Amino acid sequence: MSPPDPEALGRRAEAMIAELGAISAEPGRLVRLFLTPEHRRAADLVASWMRAAGLSVSEDALGTVRGRFGSAKQRLLIGSHIDTVIDAGQYDGPLGVIAGILAAEHFARTGADLPLGIDVLAFGDEEGSRFPATLASSLACAGAFKPETLLLKDARGIALGDALKAYGKNPADIPAAAYRRDDAAAYVEVHIEQGPVLESRNQPLGVVSSIIGQTFLLVEIFGEAGHAGTVPMLLRRDAMAGGAEAMLLAERIARDTRGEVVATVGRLTVEPGAANVIPGHVVLMIDMRSESDTARVQFVERFKTGCREIADRRHLGLTITPTREVPTTPCDPGLQQLMGQAIAAVEGEPQRLGSGAGHDGQAMAKLCPIGMLFVRCRGGISHNPMEYASPRDMGLAIVALTKFIERFNRG
Repeated sequence: MSPPDPEALGRRAEAMIAELGAISAEPGRLVRLFLTPEHRRAADLVASWMRAAGLSVSEDALGTVRGRFGSAKQRLLIGSHIDTVIDAGQYDGPLGVIAGILAAEHFARTGADLPLGIDVLAFGDEEGSRFPATLASSLACAGAFKPETLLLKDARGIALGDALKAYGKNPADIPAAAYRRDDAAAYVEVHIEQGPVLESRNQPLGVVSSIIGQTFLLVEIFGEAGHAGTVPMLLRRDAMAGGAEAMLLAERIARDTRGEVVATVGRLTVEPGAANVIPGHVVLMIDMRSESDTARVQFVERFKTGCREIADRRHLGLTITPTREVPTTPCDPGLQQLMGQAIAAVEGEPQRLGSGAGHDGQAMAKLCPIGMLFVRCRGGISHNPMEYASPRDMGLAIVALTKFIERFNRG
């Protein structure tokens, strides 16, 4: 069989991404949530691609579709996710699944007798867009799924455990989804960068050094609702004004770190929410991320201290509740080196960079060493319908993944 052709592979990947991107719960925008009819259709399509590529297919108790090549006990795991955010782009997640399928197909078509087998994994719950949890399906593969997650409910009040049953799964089978540690040699993932670094440096591919840590804080501010026309400014306990100051505080502290920490307030609730009423209760969620756990922890403490000062000065009540704490997940140095060599073989010396977004690799790192390959995306745009990676870049990524598998199997 001739060597992989990046142009042909890129065109195939583009067509597959478009076909998967047409599966949505809403006309006019891409919405594909975990354990929905759309998830079922997407999983079935991915399974059909795996079979056509010469892989045997199974599906575990969390709905992860698994394409298997080779009979060796030890497996190289390659994967990503097929769920989306609301009004999503088509490349975040599916590219990694498709790249894994097309790379495994190369070895299946040649009848290669690899020392290590390949499992391509299509996870269903990376984004956390339906239930208030993320990485449920990859955590199950890693043997780290927490049973209490089954009790979490979506916006319609449906518990994850009940959604699994409606999807045709038995929650009692979840422990069987876990890989044995001795059987998982490594996990690798191909993903769009979701940022502008590769494009700014005119490089199509990059090696990920780590998946950065995250802290989510739920900040509640309690003031006193009052008439917008009758309460003097100096006598107000305006929760929204305090919330606005807290948001600007987070921005200022993050800028002071000169890029080491980023902070975002993406969700804000104001009550009672009337134009002529002073806000009495504000809830905001702040997302803080850094490749340095030390820098992130220091940021969190500075922010908490600043919020308390704001609340005291404005005579407001305040609670700060951590809702998510994820340490930085380093990528394995040996896998980074092999991935860099594979990329260099097709497109010159690659850039090394951290991932500012979360990935299934954070869960899989609880099982085995992980590595990631980033693909340039136009404008660094992601979680947006404008998300785009060129067929050429995707083709290069698939060829690099193929070369990585060859090097990894040579030990």
